[in-house]
Amino acid sequence: MNSNSEIKGLLQKFVLNQCTLEETNEVIAYYKKNQLTDDFPTVEDIQNLLSEMPKMDKQTADDIFMNILAASKEEKEEAVIEMPARRSNYRKYISIAASVVILLGIGFFYKQSLSNKAAEKEFDFKSTDIVLQLENGDIQVISEKNSSIVKDAKGNIVGNQNGDKLVYENNSDPEKLVYNTIKIPYGKKFRLQLSDGTFVHLNSGTTLKYPIKFIAGENRQVFLDGEAFFDVAKDKKHPFIVNADNLNVRVLGTHFNVSNYPEDALTDVVLVEGSVGMYNSNEEFDALKNTILKPGFKGSFNKENTKISTKPVITDIYTSWINGGLTFRNMTFKNIITKLERRYNVTIVNKNEKLANEKFNASFKEESIENVMSYFNDIHGIHYTIKDNQILIK
Repeated sequence: MNSNSEIKGLLQKFVLNQCTLEETNEVIAYYKKNQLTDDFPTVEDIQNLLSEMPKMDKQTADDIFMNILAASKEEKEEAVIEMPARRSNYRKYISIAASVVILLGIGFFYKQSLSNKAAEKEFDFKSTDIVLQLENGDIQVISEKNSSIVKDAKGNIVGNQNGDKLVYENNSDPEKLVYNTIKIPYGKKFRLQLSDGTFVHLNSGTTLKYPIKFIAGENRQVFLDGEAFFDVAKDKKHPFIVNADNLNVRVLGTHFNVSNYPEDALTDVVLVEGSVGMYNSNEEFDALKNTILKPGFKGSFNKENTKISTKPVITDIYTSWINGGLTFRNMTFKNIITKLERRYNVTIVNKNEKLANEKFNASFKEESIENVMSYFNDIHGIHYTIKDNQILIK
């Protein structure tokens, strides 16, 4: 462990929870050999910590390592000032010494953060309620049969809901961005008008986080999990950005659809009108380098390799869900089941394992789940039974 690359590699293995017992023991022995501390944790302590920590991705490990280096540099400078007699020794070993200690602290912090996150009650998408989470974490249940108002932390009315539509006002003047999050359960859709006039259709099983009021001088950014169709109000000074996990979709004013469900390997963006830029969320937008979609094209972001591909499509196929349509294109039956469960709020049990990875093409117009299953039975010979809200495929 004499080179920086070896140190980096070992520390990355720590946060990725890939160190063997021998490697962990080597770090500790090396650390104690140079008498950098007397109270370093034992091998068992470190192994217990790492075994309880979930694995991170490599990018997270790289980010943590950069923080470690920065903190290590500060520790090294302090050590040089306090102990000049051991200057060369510290320059040689303080990086790994501080790194390991800081790493353990990060490990505990990371573990605690995940624990706190897990303690939060997750939204049940199979419930019947549309839920609005306010800026302070409070929950407001929305009923499409009634009307309601949405208030900010000061008690000011910022939005009005009537039926399946929620409209935010543009008369408040917040000093900072304040977010609401709306969650649409299985079997339902909803409409949302943001403070700038942007109109959003939200599909079932979708979550959208957005500011109650956009701020002058800053981009208009929202965060999407699921599927939504955006009719973006034009504003050349304030680009509108949809963040779909690792993908950003940037527009000035246009009509487009974004589908970002967790079971899909691709995040699809279908452009109806205008133009949009697609780029990785950890990058800055560059019109000369990034993918620019033209109307009538679909851009697909591969979640695994982060590559973007484009092709011309019939846009109506991908936006038909707004009016009750349902379309599958070259989709595995396993994913079709997930989408049917989300659309109709049913539970589907597939005991025909051969079907799971077979791919299908199909389109429906406002069909019931009974008609959809009948189609698959007639065309593809899929045998099933329906009882209440449960479907068993044999």
